[in-house]
Amino acid sequence: QVQLIESGGGLVQAGGSLRLSCVASGGTFSRHTVGWFRQAPGKEREFVGAVSWSGGMTDYADSVKGRFTISRDNAKNTVYLQMTSLKPGDTAVYYCAADPRSAMPRASRYAYPYWGQGTQVTVSS
Repeated sequence: QVQLIESGGGLVQAGGSLRLSCVASGGTFSRHTVGWFRQAPGKEREFVGAVSWSGGMTDYADSVKGRFTISRDNAKNTVYLQMTSLKPGDTAVYYCAADPRSAMPRASRYAYPYWGQGTQVTVSS
């Protein structure tokens, strides 16, 4: 079993920045794709971005492209979500998820069997 722990959420002003971290343990991660998703109250969980542990490929939702960046530190088994130019519409609980079955970024939440507990991001206007 893979365990994922997110951290780094908080309250920021519009236009500010935050960096979220997702630390993985309990498995082999070299071929795991890691995705970031977010969910606001009353809304569906939506794809934010993803990175492949092998191949260095990333993918982003159009709503965050150019503002958010996903990176990885394999020595620390950690994936980061760097968020800049934050908007009130980015307010949500952010989750990381791991997929051991694909080396490619995947946008569907149904592809990910392992999930973290989520971290709250609130952006004020």
